[in-house]
Amino acid sequence: MKVIQIILITLVLTLCCYLVQTVTYANEYQTPNQSSVANDFVDFENDLIPIFSKFGCNAGACHGSAAGRGEFKLSLFGGNPQADYKSIVRQLAGRRINLMHPEQSLVILKPTAQTNHGGGHVLDENGEAARILRSWIQQGASYETLRRLERVEISPQKHVIANLESPIQLYADAHFSDGTKRDVTRWTVFTAEDSSAIEIDASNAIAKLKRLGRHIILARYLTEVVSIELIAPLNNAEIQNNHRTIENSQRTKSAEKIIDIEIQKLLSILRLPFSGTIDDATFLRRVTLDLTGRIPTTDAVKAFTTDTSRKKRENLVDKLLESNEFNEYWTLQFAKLLRIGAKERNTQGAFVYHEWLSNQIREGVGYDKIVRTVILATGDSHEIGPANFYRTVDGPREQAEFVSELFMGVRLRCANCHNHPLDKWTQDDYHGLTAIFAKIEDEQVVKVKPSAEVIHPATREKAIPRIPGEKYLPSDISDGRGELVEWLTKTDNPYFAKAIVNRLWKAMMGRGLVEPVDDFRSTNPATHLELLTALADDFVKHGYEIKRTLQLIALSDAYARSSNALSENRSDDRFYSHAVKKPLSPEVLADAVSDVLDVPDRYGNEPIGTRAISLVNPNTESDALDILGRCSRETSCENSDEAIDGLQRKLHLFNGDLLNARIGVKDSRLDKLLIQNKSPMDIVSEFYISALSRYPTDDDITFWQQHIDFNESANSQRAILEDLVWSLLTCDEFVMNH
Repeated sequence: MKVIQIILITLVLTLCCYLVQTVTYANEYQTPNQSSVANDFVDFENDLIPIFSKFGCNAGACHGSAAGRGEFKLSLFGGNPQADYKSIVRQLAGRRINLMHPEQSLVILKPTAQTNHGGGHVLDENGEAARILRSWIQQGASYETLRRLERVEISPQKHVIANLESPIQLYADAHFSDGTKRDVTRWTVFTAEDSSAIEIDASNAIAKLKRLGRHIILARYLTEVVSIELIAPLNNAEIQNNHRTIENSQRTKSAEKIIDIEIQKLLSILRLPFSGTIDDATFLRRVTLDLTGRIPTTDAVKAFTTDTSRKKRENLVDKLLESNEFNEYWTLQFAKLLRIGAKERNTQGAFVYHEWLSNQIREGVGYDKIVRTVILATGDSHEIGPANFYRTVDGPREQAEFVSELFMGVRLRCANCHNHPLDKWTQDDYHGLTAIFAKIEDEQVVKVKPSAEVIHPATREKAIPRIPGEKYLPSDISDGRGELVEWLTKTDNPYFAKAIVNRLWKAMMGRGLVEPVDDFRSTNPATHLELLTALADDFVKHGYEIKRTLQLIALSDAYARSSNALSENRSDDRFYSHAVKKPLSPEVLADAVSDVLDVPDRYGNEPIGTRAISLVNPNTESDALDILGRCSRETSCENSDEAIDGLQRKLHLFNGDLLNARIGVKDSRLDKLLIQNKSPMDIVSEFYISALSRYPTDDDITFWQQHIDFNESANSQRAILEDLVWSLLTCDEFVMNH
């Protein structure tokens, strides 16, 4: 009988505890009434999530990983607070929370190491974080929220420091929807982008630079991530970087001068002197390669270097921009961006797509109109070129990633499985954009499928179409592409113009203002943000005209800077104190070799004389292009620098048939010069001009005089002259655009 009474009493007590928790859970999402709003009220989202982030509980290496840790999973960096609440309060039969004895809650016992915890000792039992956790449980462990975070202000946002020994105090203020502001410095996670350059005392929010240069700290509070830029000048002495030019340019603030204003401004702060201006021959070669993908002809070199007109560089740029060679080369550039020809099963579609693109470049159609046309395209892809945009990648998710990376410069793919850890993009953004493209059928005839849908992995329900970061579209919308393209090409879109201008800048200058070019985010700031903004604004103002932006860059002082580094700026790899040496792309290098040797290469079944840059199919049979590291376009070609400048390429240039089988063959340039009985010196000069776009220097002549007998006939020295040609075609000056 006593046993039965004990059992009944136990059941009653258990039921009472259950009812207490049930009442609490029933009210967990309510906003607290006025009486509960007090200074010590603990708000789960705004008070506890920052604690989990501060101590690394929701990081990828701990409970924030895809599978969680120890059967306990939190959303990565607190991206989904409601899911975190359920994990803490509901899962494990509610054992993580003890409402009657808060100090016995597992959520406190484990991080304070009072019981076994795989993560070790994380919180001080008597520390502020543990006290806040206990208070939250004592108050009922509800999800009540008092306010919504609107923004976080970090200071300093940009700081120039003269002494590496000087500590930098960091501050963070959170602004909420109820008008309140709180100092959240102690709950903000400050992380050095490069830990070898910055040391951070997390307990006191103090940073200390360990190395000169420009360095970034990432500050995270809740879902907000802000970058802090710290600069320590690279030289002690003040420099004279033509301040008169800067002052005169600042008076006009014209787009033509903004490039040099901003470049020189940062160089002055960093105390980096810039290298000198290149001579005419170097400028001719550099700009001809960048705008047409070709090396200048010998006639062009001779004419330009003897031209005495004051505006010959401006005239040259204008001439190149209006040339057929420009149209051909920049069609290739954009064909790579659009990945035209990536699918071998779609040869006919690739051909009409390439032809359409070529016409857009030739006619100077605005970039916004080009993008609008491809995004809204439908119809038979064998007849309508832009329709092939939807046959480039496989599936709506891949299409969403392709569009965001190409037209926004944003890696939205990071928000597929969880909210983006370093940016504002959510799973709703990713799958909402995917839902728009799910309604497009990507067969030969591209058309709209109004009933198509994709499932959101977090909700297990149909994803609602969404403009990323902006708004949801009606769930029953038949085709959301119109809304998408209207937002994307609006003049004030924060991504569209900057993404393409940044790519044009990289094509000309060798490095993007944002790098990688498809990774725009607040935590990856541009080296020259004001310059990027000014170029984008000018691009929009002039009708998204590609040639206009290329012209501005080509005629800037920064573009005409020498690639020969000074001792004081040799370490600079991103501030443009000297020009970046750029390896020639596989197609450009292959054509350059053919031009110098005067021996065309053969590409598949294409007619002899077809240039590599004009090939529509990136997989056209070619040993030369394979050796040189061409991109198949199945994925982005923008991160293929290793292949372009790889070991295989170097080895074949040094000792492969790419050169050796063609240097001295019948009807080659060398063979013709020998038949014409040209003198050895004439042949040396001819190849220097054709390969390097300049005449040999005195040092060059002295060197070859030691190896070639200029008093003997060239025919008797054919072997050494072949070595001359080989040496020029393998030297850095030839294979790079310097």
